[in-house]
Amino acid sequence: MAKTVKKPVLSVKNLSVEIPTRQGILTPVDQLSFDIEQGKILGVVGESGAGKSMTGNAVIGLLDPPAHISGGEIRLKGKRIDNLEREALRKVRGKEIGMVFQDPLTSLNPLLPIGEQLTETILEHLPVNKNEAQERAIAALEEVGIPAAAQRINSYPHEFSGGMRQRVVIALALCAEPSLVIADEPTTALDVSVQAQIIALLKRLCRERGTAIMLITHDMGVIAETADEVAVMYAGRLAELGPVRNVLTSPTHPYTQGLMASTPLAAKGKKRLSQIPGAMPRLTDLPFGCAFHPRCPIAKDKCRSDPAPTIEAGGGKAACWYVNGEKS
Repeated sequence: MAKTVKKPVLSVKNLSVEIPTRQGILTPVDQLSFDIEQGKILGVVGESGAGKSMTGNAVIGLLDPPAHISGGEIRLKGKRIDNLEREALRKVRGKEIGMVFQDPLTSLNPLLPIGEQLTETILEHLPVNKNEAQERAIAALEEVGIPAAAQRINSYPHEFSGGMRQRVVIALALCAEPSLVIADEPTTALDVSVQAQIIALLKRLCRERGTAIMLITHDMGVIAETADEVAVMYAGRLAELGPVRNVLTSPTHPYTQGLMASTPLAAKGKKRLSQIPGAMPRLTDLPFGCAFHPRCPIAKDKCRSDPAPTIEAGGGKAACWYVNGEKS
Protein backbone atom coordinates (compact mmCIF):
# COMPACT_ATOMS: atom_id res chain seq x y z
CA MET A 1 0.00 0.00 0.00
CA ALA A 2 1.41 3.38 -1.05
CA LYS A 3 2.40 5.70 1.78
CA THR A 4 0.48 8.96 1.88
CA VAL A 5 2.76 11.98 1.48
CA LYS A 6 1.72 14.88 3.69
CA LYS A 7 1.72 18.31 2.14
CA PRO A 8 3.75 20.86 4.09
CA VAL A 9 1.87 23.68 5.79
CA LEU A 10 4.30 26.18 4.23
CA SER A 11 6.22 25.59 1.03
CA VAL A 12 8.65 28.24 -0.24
CA LYS A 13 10.21 27.57 -3.66
CA ASN A 14 12.95 29.68 -5.24
CA LEU A 15 11.80 32.82 -3.44
CA SER A 16 13.55 36.04 -4.44
CA VAL A 17 12.96 39.55 -3.06
CA GLU A 18 14.25 42.67 -4.80
CA ILE A 19 14.62 46.30 -3.73
CA PRO A 20 15.20 48.83 -6.54
CA THR A 21 17.54 51.65 -5.47
CA ARG A 22 19.59 54.39 -7.08
CA GLN A 23 22.63 52.13 -6.78
CA GLY A 24 20.84 49.31 -8.60
CA ILE A 25 18.61 46.39 -7.67
CA LEU A 26 19.36 44.78 -4.30
CA THR A 27 18.45 41.15 -3.65
CA PRO A 28 18.08 40.50 0.10
CA VAL A 29 16.50 37.08 -0.54
CA ASP A 30 17.80 35.04 -3.46
CA GLN A 31 16.37 31.70 -4.71
CA LEU A 32 15.38 30.48 -1.23
CA SER A 33 13.51 27.17 -0.79
CA PHE A 34 12.25 25.33 2.30
CA ASP A 35 9.17 23.53 3.70
CA ILE A 36 7.58 23.43 7.16
CA GLU A 37 5.36 20.52 8.13
CA GLN A 38 2.44 20.51 10.54
CA GLY A 39 3.57 20.50 14.18
CA LYS A 40 7.18 21.24 13.27
CA ILE A 41 9.48 24.17 14.03
CA LEU A 42 11.90 25.42 11.40
CA GLY A 43 14.66 27.62 12.78
CA VAL A 44 16.01 30.25 10.39
CA VAL A 45 19.41 31.43 11.55
CA GLY A 46 22.25 33.65 10.36
CA GLU A 47 24.06 36.90 11.08
CA SER A 48 22.37 40.29 10.89
CA GLY A 49 21.72 41.08 7.24
CA ALA A 50 21.36 37.45 6.19
CA GLY A 51 17.77 37.99 5.02
CA LYS A 52 15.94 36.15 7.81
CA SER A 53 13.36 38.81 8.70
CA MET A 54 12.94 39.79 5.06
CA THR A 55 11.98 36.17 4.35
CA GLY A 56 9.40 36.16 7.13
CA ASN A 57 7.94 39.47 5.95
CA ALA A 58 7.72 38.13 2.39
CA VAL A 59 5.81 35.05 3.57
CA ILE A 60 3.26 37.07 5.54
CA GLY A 61 3.01 39.83 2.93
CA LEU A 62 4.51 42.67 4.97
CA LEU A 63 7.30 43.82 2.66
CA ASP A 64 7.71 47.59 2.73
CA PRO A 65 7.67 49.12 -0.80
CA PRO A 66 9.68 49.29 -2.95
CA ALA A 67 10.72 45.81 -1.73
CA HIS A 68 8.75 43.14 -3.60
CA ILE A 69 8.76 39.45 -4.44
CA SER A 70 10.46 39.13 -7.81
CA GLY A 71 10.45 35.37 -8.27
CA GLY A 72 9.46 31.99 -6.90
CA GLU A 73 6.29 31.07 -5.06
CA ILE A 74 4.88 30.69 -1.55
CA ARG A 75 2.22 28.09 -0.84
CA LEU A 76 0.20 27.76 2.36
CA LYS A 77 -1.44 24.34 2.73
CA GLY A 78 -1.02 23.89 -1.04
CA LYS A 79 -2.57 27.22 -2.01
CA ARG A 80 -0.37 29.87 -3.56
CA ILE A 81 -0.47 33.11 -1.55
CA ASP A 82 2.36 35.28 -2.94
CA ASN A 83 0.20 36.42 -5.86
CA LEU A 84 -2.93 37.28 -3.84
CA GLU A 85 -4.47 40.74 -3.97
CA ARG A 86 -3.97 42.90 -0.87
CA GLU A 87 -7.46 42.32 0.57
CA ALA A 88 -7.29 38.55 0.03
CA LEU A 89 -3.86 38.45 1.67
CA ARG A 90 -5.13 40.48 4.62
CA LYS A 91 -7.72 37.77 5.29
CA VAL A 92 -5.00 35.12 5.25
CA ARG A 93 -2.83 37.18 7.62
CA GLY A 94 -4.07 36.64 11.17
CA LYS A 95 -6.45 33.83 10.30
CA GLU A 96 -4.01 31.43 8.62
CA ILE A 97 -0.67 33.06 9.52
CA GLY A 98 0.14 34.58 12.89
CA MET A 99 3.15 36.82 13.54
CA VAL A 100 5.21 37.30 16.69
CA PHE A 101 7.56 40.27 16.44
CA GLN A 102 10.78 40.86 18.38
CA ASP A 103 9.51 43.86 20.36
CA PRO A 104 6.02 43.28 21.81
CA LEU A 105 5.53 47.02 22.32
CA THR A 106 5.52 47.52 18.54
CA SER A 107 2.88 44.78 18.15
CA LEU A 108 0.43 46.06 20.77
CA ASN A 109 -1.58 49.28 20.67
CA PRO A 110 -0.63 51.16 23.88
CA LEU A 111 -4.00 52.97 23.92
CA LEU A 112 -6.18 49.84 24.00
CA PRO A 113 -6.60 47.14 26.66
CA ILE A 114 -5.13 43.82 25.56
CA GLY A 115 -8.58 42.20 25.71
CA GLU A 116 -9.94 44.63 23.14
CA GLN A 117 -7.03 43.88 20.81
CA LEU A 118 -7.56 40.13 21.17
CA THR A 119 -11.34 40.21 20.69
CA GLU A 120 -10.99 42.47 17.65
CA THR A 121 -8.73 39.90 15.99
CA ILE A 122 -11.00 37.00 16.94
CA LEU A 123 -14.14 38.76 15.66
CA GLU A 124 -12.37 39.61 12.39
CA HIS A 125 -11.36 36.05 11.60
CA LEU A 126 -13.73 33.67 13.43
CA PRO A 127 -17.55 33.30 13.22
CA VAL A 128 -18.27 34.17 16.86
CA ASN A 129 -20.18 36.86 18.75
CA LYS A 130 -18.70 39.35 21.25
CA ASN A 131 -19.26 37.18 24.32
CA GLU A 132 -17.68 34.16 22.66
CA ALA A 133 -14.78 36.32 21.48
CA GLN A 134 -14.27 37.52 25.06
CA GLU A 135 -14.24 33.94 26.34
CA ARG A 136 -11.76 32.91 23.64
CA ALA A 137 -9.53 35.88 24.49
CA ILE A 138 -9.41 34.88 28.17
CA ALA A 139 -8.72 31.25 27.21
CA ALA A 140 -5.90 32.38 24.90
CA LEU A 141 -4.28 34.37 27.72
CA GLU A 142 -4.60 31.41 30.09
CA GLU A 143 -3.07 29.10 27.49
CA VAL A 144 0.08 31.22 27.24
CA GLY A 145 0.41 31.44 31.02
CA ILE A 146 -1.01 34.86 31.94
CA PRO A 147 -2.15 34.58 35.61
CA ALA A 148 -5.63 35.84 36.54
CA ALA A 149 -6.43 36.24 32.82
CA ALA A 150 -10.08 37.19 33.41
CA GLN A 151 -8.92 40.23 35.41
CA ARG A 152 -5.80 41.11 33.40
CA ILE A 153 -7.73 41.17 30.12
CA ASN A 154 -8.69 44.78 30.85
CA SER A 155 -5.08 45.83 31.48
CA TYR A 156 -3.02 47.93 29.09
CA PRO A 157 0.29 46.75 27.55
CA HIS A 158 2.42 49.01 29.79
CA GLU A 159 0.99 47.25 32.86
CA PHE A 160 2.75 44.00 31.89
CA SER A 161 6.42 43.03 32.17
CA GLY A 162 8.43 42.36 29.00
CA GLY A 163 7.99 38.58 29.28
CA MET A 164 4.26 38.88 29.92
CA ARG A 165 3.85 41.27 26.98
CA GLN A 166 5.56 38.70 24.75
CA ARG A 167 3.11 36.08 26.00
CA VAL A 168 0.24 38.43 25.09
CA VAL A 169 1.70 38.84 21.59
CA ILE A 170 1.90 35.05 21.22
CA ALA A 171 -1.74 34.80 22.35
CA LEU A 172 -2.62 37.46 19.77
CA ALA A 173 -0.83 35.48 17.06
CA LEU A 174 -2.62 32.26 18.02
CA CYS A 175 -6.12 33.49 18.92
CA ALA A 176 -7.52 33.01 15.39
CA GLU A 177 -6.13 29.46 15.29
CA PRO A 178 -3.61 29.91 12.42
CA SER A 179 -1.87 26.95 10.84
CA LEU A 180 1.44 28.83 10.64
CA VAL A 181 3.17 31.19 13.09
CA ILE A 182 6.20 33.28 12.16
CA ALA A 183 8.19 34.22 15.26
CA ASP A 184 10.81 36.88 14.48
CA GLU A 185 13.44 37.00 17.26
CA PRO A 186 10.75 36.46 19.94
CA THR A 187 13.24 36.04 22.82
CA THR A 188 15.99 38.55 22.01
CA ALA A 189 14.89 41.30 24.42
CA LEU A 190 14.14 38.91 27.29
CA ASP A 191 16.32 37.70 30.16
CA VAL A 192 17.50 34.09 30.20
CA SER A 193 14.82 32.69 32.52
CA VAL A 194 11.96 34.34 30.61
CA GLN A 195 13.56 33.29 27.32
CA ALA A 196 13.44 29.66 28.47
CA GLN A 197 9.76 30.03 29.36
CA ILE A 198 8.89 31.47 25.93
CA ILE A 199 10.82 28.68 24.18
CA ALA A 200 8.99 26.05 26.24
CA LEU A 201 5.68 27.77 25.45
CA LEU A 202 6.31 27.75 21.69
CA LYS A 203 7.29 24.07 21.77
CA ARG A 204 4.20 23.13 23.78
CA LEU A 205 1.80 25.06 21.54
CA CYS A 206 3.43 23.55 18.47
CA ARG A 207 3.05 20.04 19.86
CA GLU A 208 -0.50 20.42 21.23
CA ARG A 209 -2.02 22.49 18.41
CA GLY A 210 -0.07 21.03 15.49
CA THR A 211 0.92 24.55 14.46
CA ALA A 212 3.85 24.97 12.08
CA ILE A 213 6.33 27.57 13.33
CA MET A 214 9.00 29.53 11.46
CA LEU A 215 11.40 30.69 14.20
CA ILE A 216 13.76 33.46 13.10
CA THR A 217 16.77 33.96 15.36
CA HIS A 218 20.51 34.58 15.45
CA ASP A 219 20.93 32.40 18.55
CA MET A 220 22.11 28.85 17.86
CA GLY A 221 21.25 27.94 21.47
CA VAL A 222 17.58 28.80 20.85
CA ILE A 223 17.72 26.71 17.65
CA ALA A 224 19.17 23.74 19.54
CA GLU A 225 16.48 23.95 22.23
CA THR A 226 13.49 24.57 19.98
CA ALA A 227 13.73 23.65 16.31
CA ASP A 228 13.18 20.38 14.45
CA GLU A 229 14.95 21.62 11.33
CA VAL A 230 17.26 24.57 10.73
CA ALA A 231 17.86 26.74 7.66
CA VAL A 232 21.16 28.64 7.76
CA MET A 233 21.10 31.81 5.63
CA TYR A 234 23.99 33.91 4.35
CA ALA A 235 23.67 37.09 2.28
CA GLY A 236 20.11 36.22 1.28
CA ARG A 237 20.86 32.67 0.14
CA LEU A 238 20.40 29.30 1.77
CA ALA A 239 23.75 27.99 3.02
CA GLU A 240 22.52 24.81 4.70
CA LEU A 241 19.23 23.10 5.54
CA GLY A 242 18.59 19.95 7.50
CA PRO A 243 17.50 18.27 10.75
CA VAL A 244 18.72 20.37 13.66
CA ARG A 245 20.70 17.54 15.26
CA ASN A 246 22.61 16.85 12.02
CA VAL A 247 23.32 20.49 11.25
CA LEU A 248 24.47 21.35 14.77
CA THR A 249 26.64 18.28 15.35
CA SER A 250 27.94 17.69 11.80
CA PRO A 251 27.60 20.91 9.76
CA THR A 252 28.67 20.55 6.13
CA HIS A 253 28.79 24.16 4.89
CA PRO A 254 31.91 26.14 5.93
CA TYR A 255 29.71 29.02 7.14
CA THR A 256 27.68 26.72 9.41
CA GLN A 257 30.92 25.17 10.66
CA GLY A 258 32.16 28.66 11.50
CA LEU A 259 28.94 29.55 13.32
CA MET A 260 29.11 26.40 15.40
CA ALA A 261 32.80 26.90 16.22
CA SER A 262 31.99 30.37 17.54
CA THR A 263 29.09 29.15 19.72
CA PRO A 264 29.71 28.22 23.37
CA LEU A 265 27.12 25.46 23.00
CA ALA A 266 29.35 23.62 20.50
CA ALA A 267 32.74 24.67 21.85
CA LYS A 268 32.71 23.02 25.27
CA GLY A 269 36.20 22.27 26.49
CA LYS A 270 37.86 24.86 24.25
CA LYS A 271 39.75 27.69 25.93
CA ARG A 272 38.91 30.16 23.18
CA LEU A 273 36.00 30.43 20.76
CA SER A 274 36.75 30.62 17.06
CA GLN A 275 35.48 33.47 14.95
CA ILE A 276 34.63 33.91 11.30
CA PRO A 277 36.95 36.55 9.83
CA GLY A 278 35.46 39.58 8.11
CA ALA A 279 31.80 40.54 8.01
CA MET A 280 28.61 39.88 6.08
CA PRO A 281 28.90 41.66 2.68
CA ARG A 282 26.63 44.58 1.93
CA LEU A 283 23.87 43.98 -0.61
CA THR A 284 25.39 46.78 -2.71
CA ASP A 285 28.75 44.98 -2.82
CA LEU A 286 28.12 41.24 -3.03
CA PRO A 287 31.16 39.28 -4.27
CA PHE A 288 31.06 37.19 -7.42
CA GLY A 289 30.48 33.47 -7.09
CA CYS A 290 29.74 32.22 -3.58
CA ALA A 291 29.01 35.22 -1.34
CA PHE A 292 30.87 33.54 1.53
CA HIS A 293 34.14 32.93 -0.34
CA PRO A 294 36.02 36.01 1.00
CA ARG A 295 35.59 34.60 4.54
CA CYS A 296 35.81 30.90 3.69
CA PRO A 297 38.90 28.87 4.74
CA ILE A 298 38.51 26.36 1.88
CA ALA A 299 37.52 28.69 -0.98
CA LYS A 300 39.03 27.93 -4.37
CA ASP A 301 38.85 29.53 -7.83
CA LYS A 302 35.51 27.86 -8.58
CA CYS A 303 33.99 29.53 -5.50
CA ARG A 304 35.11 32.96 -6.67
CA SER A 305 33.51 32.67 -10.09
CA ASP A 306 30.26 30.66 -9.81
CA PRO A 307 27.51 30.45 -7.13
CA ALA A 308 27.38 26.92 -5.72
CA PRO A 309 24.31 24.77 -6.39
CA THR A 310 22.31 23.41 -3.46
CA ILE A 311 23.09 19.69 -3.16
CA GLU A 312 22.23 16.82 -0.83
CA ALA A 313 24.67 16.76 2.09
CA GLY A 314 24.76 15.48 5.65
CA GLY A 315 21.15 14.32 5.64
CA GLY A 316 20.04 17.73 4.39
CA LYS A 317 21.17 20.27 1.80
CA ALA A 318 24.12 22.61 1.45
CA ALA A 319 25.07 25.25 -1.13
CA CYS A 320 28.81 24.62 -1.46
CA TRP A 321 31.11 23.40 -4.22
CA TYR A 322 33.10 21.54 -1.59
CA VAL A 323 31.41 19.46 1.07
CA ASN A 324 33.77 18.66 3.96
CA GLY A 325 36.66 19.67 1.74
CA GLU A 326 35.73 17.37 -1.14
CA LYS A 327 34.50 18.52 -4.53
CA SER A 328 30.79 17.87 -5.01
